[in-house]
Amino acid sequence: MVNENRGHKPRTQAAHRSRRWFMNKALLAGGVSAVAVMGGYVATTADAEETGSADATASPSPSGPPPGGGFGQTIAYDDFVGVTTDGTVLGDLYAVHSTGVSTVPVIRAARAFLDALTDEQKAATLFDVDSDQWLDWTNVDSNDRDGVALRDLTDKQYALGMRLLKSSLSARGLRQAGDIRKLNQFLGEYEGDTSRALNEDAYWFTVMGTPSATEAWGFQFEGHHLVINYFVLRDQVVMTPTFMGSEPTKITYEGKDYHLFREETAAGLALLRSLDDTQLAQALSTAEKSGTDLIAGAGQDNAVIPYAGVKGSALNRRQRGLLLDLAEVYVGYQDEGHARVRLREIEKHLDDTYFHWIGEHDDDSAFYYRVHSPVVLIEYDAESPLGYHESDTSASPSASAAESASASASASASAGPGGPGGPQGTPTQQHIHTIIRTPNGNDYGVDLLKLHRETDH
Repeated sequence: MVNENRGHKPRTQAAHRSRRWFMNKALLAGGVSAVAVMGGYVATTADAEETGSADATASPSPSGPPPGGGFGQTIAYDDFVGVTTDGTVLGDLYAVHSTGVSTVPVIRAARAFLDALTDEQKAATLFDVDSDQWLDWTNVDSNDRDGVALRDLTDKQYALGMRLLKSSLSARGLRQAGDIRKLNQFLGEYEGDTSRALNEDAYWFTVMGTPSATEAWGFQFEGHHLVINYFVLRDQVVMTPTFMGSEPTKITYEGKDYHLFREETAAGLALLRSLDDTQLAQALSTAEKSGTDLIAGAGQDNAVIPYAGVKGSALNRRQRGLLLDLAEVYVGYQDEGHARVRLREIEKHLDDTYFHWIGEHDDDSAFYYRVHSPVVLIEYDAESPLGYHESDTSASPSASAAESASASASASASAGPGGPGGPQGTPTQQHIHTIIRTPNGNDYGVDLLKLHRETDH
């Protein structure tokens, strides 16, 4: 049964933005007292889940995050500008055109999913194509979300929701999304409470617009460590921003071995290790790796992030291939046909693509890297532990759920800011956040929708 307290977003979106921003700000400012008042994993982690300290400049308030980075405030759709390098949007980057790649499977899947919902569920799930709902997402483990949750679906509805994801993602992308959800379940068991948002079915669908072969529409799939924004215009697709993360990333759970973000880690290291001394001097930041360096996450839709690192035009042919391979790891989470379209778009701007690195570069090092061009922004960040601690002898990756749960109290107690966890903690590859965006106004397909309305209506 859908929560009867969930209303239609146009009546409540300002309140939701304000409440979500206030909650995260209070947690950042309140420290231990905020943790004591709110309790649970979300209280101990919302600061690090939403903050970043990489060497970049964020856009000014009120339409963006505070100067110098940090968490941002969700903005209205009409105030969206997009990620830029200096506050100025570069024009003529995107166009309404035919890709030759069908979107019929995802249209059919979305229609079937919506048709299976009750009227009450539809009222909570459907929004206008230019709704603020697009921008009102977060990667923290919160139940304060709009739409319909997987846990509230019937078996038939659940299967149709999975079919929608399957039609939108590649096989690798679908597996990654499933693994993230499964490890969210593990974390809930480790923390001793899966009743909140730490479980594999605490993920919500919302649909913007009406699934159509001629008009713009899209959907959002949102939950802890996994947020997919999927915009469709005829046979064009924009699958950004897409946030993927996990804590832990490498464990044995229910008899299965998991190792998330292995490809992202290896591809980043391969490119860095191919650089000569001159290129390394340009790519490597002088900043020290912190507990959290991601800067383009939730609430950062209008962030100003200057280019940094070694430029694509300074790379040789092999290195440019490795740069493109790295981008393909992230682009390749969407269905194969549209991933190829996206990769060609990125390749056209390879000369103007920058690769930036913070931290060491051993196989097991915790590091941050960024790939940034006029048409793509990718971040990878190995962060400090918040809920999961490998040092807990009774909560090792192979430990049972019961053993893990018994150690959760001591783990949570050590996870606050300034301790082993939090923004000031020591980062580890057991907690990774990633994001891919389309800068200069086309996250959520905003620029395409504007062009569509200007030229076709």
